[in-house]
Amino acid sequence: MQEARIAPESGAVSGQAMDRVVRRRSPWPRRAAAVSAALAVAVGGYLWLGRSHARSVTVAGAHVSIARVERGRFDDIIAVRGRVTPLHTTYVDTAVGGQVEAIAIEDGAKVERGQLVVTLTNTALQLDLISREAQITEQLNALRGLELSQAQSQLEHERELVEVRYQIKRLTRQLATNEALVASGAVSRAEVDDLKDQLEYYQARLGVQTRTRAAADRLQRDQVVQMRAAAQQLDKNLAIARKNLDSLSVEAPVAGTLSAFTLQVGQSLAPGDRIAQIDDPDHFKVVADLDEFYLARVDLGQRADYVQDSRTYALTVSKIRPQVANGQFQVELVFVGDAPTGVRRGQTAQLRLQLGQPSEALLVPNGAFYNDTGGAWVFVVSHDHARAVRRAVRLGRRNPQQIEVLDGLTAGEEIVTSPYTSFLEMDRLELTR
Repeated sequence: MQEARIAPESGAVSGQAMDRVVRRRSPWPRRAAAVSAALAVAVGGYLWLGRSHARSVTVAGAHVSIARVERGRFDDIIAVRGRVTPLHTTYVDTAVGGQVEAIAIEDGAKVERGQLVVTLTNTALQLDLISREAQITEQLNALRGLELSQAQSQLEHERELVEVRYQIKRLTRQLATNEALVASGAVSRAEVDDLKDQLEYYQARLGVQTRTRAAADRLQRDQVVQMRAAAQQLDKNLAIARKNLDSLSVEAPVAGTLSAFTLQVGQSLAPGDRIAQIDDPDHFKVVADLDEFYLARVDLGQRADYVQDSRTYALTVSKIRPQVANGQFQVELVFVGDAPTGVRRGQTAQLRLQLGQPSEALLVPNGAFYNDTGGAWVFVVSHDHARAVRRAVRLGRRNPQQIEVLDGLTAGEEIVTSPYTSFLEMDRLELTR
């Protein structure tokens, strides 16, 4: 059987009916679609993994406290807990050591200025006083002996001067008489010359005696001055010794209430030991320890309020001790006007210290959560109260009722204000009804 052959048309090219030109398509659209799909899968997986690995805990909604963030007036005050102490306290110390011999008054009693508190004994002081008395007696006796010796010496010099002046006067008169008799031959020239020599001798002796007496008087006066100065110093030392002995009888330096007085008979005390203290019974101050966070905000003259028996008493900051110990510094506040009646040393006083003027601010109630987070984050409650999500915030000033919101929250939102102690590692709270 023969195959039918179709002859090609004239002018046709062989194979033209079988081959076609195919245009090549770009691969980039398909690659972009693949990348987009991969990214979508990755993002979805990340979100799914993040949601599945978020740290959450289920909490009964009735077991947490929720509060609303609101805008209102912020009173810049802090609660201060202080101790009532006397405004003035006088300490009673021992000037000298000794042994307690007798106690004249009990601890807590009222004392008057100069009232005997305790009597001490000190044998060494008594012996020292006896020794000093003996020294000053010896010195006074030596001074009296010196004064007597000087008086006798002065008398001797006086007698010598009197004798010399007498001889000069006698020889002068005799020489004048003999010179008148020399011309008549009744008196020889030799006798007159002897009288002149004797007169010159006594005149020279008078000059020496006068200078000797002046020098002796000067030396004796200096010696007496030195002896008297030494005696006065000994007398001062004796007065100090007597004062030390008198200080064995310890007296109250001021009037007030005796406290911290715990001595026992027979107890030994060293010089400078504290015996007791005397408190002002009518005027008081409050000493408070504040957190170092407030050191830059507390200033002298700031006002504080103290409420007792439905009455408010005003105080002002009178002293600030800026030394920080254990994260706290100390301030002293004094009452303005009348102080409350019935307060006692050591009594606890709850004060409200005003740090600044009131101002408008975004506020949340002060709660236990602040102590757990330090104001760095809070749990924000959803609108349906189904969950609370952890959020970083920035909180500012705080008073006993309110905390100032600086960033991270808006008015109308709600946060958990109860303690976060059990949720510190959580990111979300699932709240059940």
